[in-house]
Amino acid sequence: MSGQNNLRIAFVASLAGLLFGFDTAVISGVTQSLREVFALTPFWSGFAVSAALWGTLCGALFMGHPGDRFGTRDTLKLVGLLYIISSIGCALSWDLESFAIFRFIGGIAIGGSSVLAPCYISEMAPAHRRGAIVGMFQFNIVLGILAAYTSNFAVADLLAGPDAWRWKLLSGVVPAAIFFVLLFTIPQSPRWLAVKGRATDAEAVLRRLGADDAAELVRAYGRSDSAGSGKLSLTEHWRPILLAITLGLFNQLSGINAILYYVNDIFRDAGFSALSSDLQAIAIGVANMAATIAGLVLIDRLGRKKLLMIGAVGMAAALAGVAVIMGTGAGQEWLLLMLVGFIASFAISQGAVIWVYLSEIFPSSVRARGQSLGSATHWITNALVSLLFPVVAASTKSLPFAFFAVCMALQFFVVWLFFPETKRVTLESMRQAIGRGARA
Repeated sequence: MSGQNNLRIAFVASLAGLLFGFDTAVISGVTQSLREVFALTPFWSGFAVSAALWGTLCGALFMGHPGDRFGTRDTLKLVGLLYIISSIGCALSWDLESFAIFRFIGGIAIGGSSVLAPCYISEMAPAHRRGAIVGMFQFNIVLGILAAYTSNFAVADLLAGPDAWRWKLLSGVVPAAIFFVLLFTIPQSPRWLAVKGRATDAEAVLRRLGADDAAELVRAYGRSDSAGSGKLSLTEHWRPILLAITLGLFNQLSGINAILYYVNDIFRDAGFSALSSDLQAIAIGVANMAATIAGLVLIDRLGRKKLLMIGAVGMAAALAGVAVIMGTGAGQEWLLLMLVGFIASFAISQGAVIWVYLSEIFPSSVRARGQSLGSATHWITNALVSLLFPVVAASTKSLPFAFFAVCMALQFFVVWLFFPETKRVTLESMRQAIGRGARA
């Protein structure tokens, strides 16, 4: 298939990741304003942030079924509309309840993005480059995070005033509208079309992508799913289900999203000014992007398993350092370095791997639902961690980071013992690779 066509299509779908990242991180620049405008306690501050995460959980749980039924591309159009509604609604919110409702809607869009976009891109990518191409989704998440941090800083600098936080949230409308329009320029997945019995349509898409053997590819897609029931089943798919749940769980027990949501608060707790906190958040965003690019370069070379193990070591060490700084109140000058080290270790490992791995370990007929299961585990853990983080940190600043460090040490051994390697395995051969377990 034409590499240029694949990259263009993957780029459009991966813009869902940019919106995912922007909506995830933009909240970090408005938490203080929300506390002041709505007179929030630490608990209700956590509620305001985590409202999106409960929506994300719903999106992750329930978008998989329409994705498998109507196609991931068409379901992504609904996701684009939800992003637009959420950005406008959050910016115009008049109390905590209205803000939480529109954040919840945005969360549904984020959850849907985490399920649908990686599945779509995975099905459009050749096996030998699938890791890097699906990784474009993660790259755009990181780009969205950096864009949110930069936007927050720019708005705070240019539009200082009580309503600056509203403009920070409204800025997400533009990329959401662009994403929605571009979705009408890309085709349905040929694998999904083949599974649905639409062989002629599948061949037409493959020929449009430059495939010389379109008919044979469509037959191969059909054969790969013929052995299954077409339903996501613990009996039939127990191994990929366990891998998906474990990966989603450890991804959030690293503390990544709690740190991204509250990064400005972390710096303020360590004694930095508000503007300095915004600038250091941008430094973290830049480190995140650089390490993500490194992860995408390495994912099809070193493989998914090695990256997960390397990153676990780096994250455990960096988080332990943050715990010491926050617990002793000394060494604040090292805080930025430790957080950058943590972000870099996460980005090159879990960040680069999770959406790739989840999108490739399930058969085509249940891929979106399987991705939904792993993504839902990721998001429910995210919601719980983000809800509890400000409450726990308010009484013991070091405890959350110490807990995250222990979890990352545990992840190293779980991945080493139980995770199979999936690099350069075709989606049609993945069932056999997963069946061989950690020896694969």
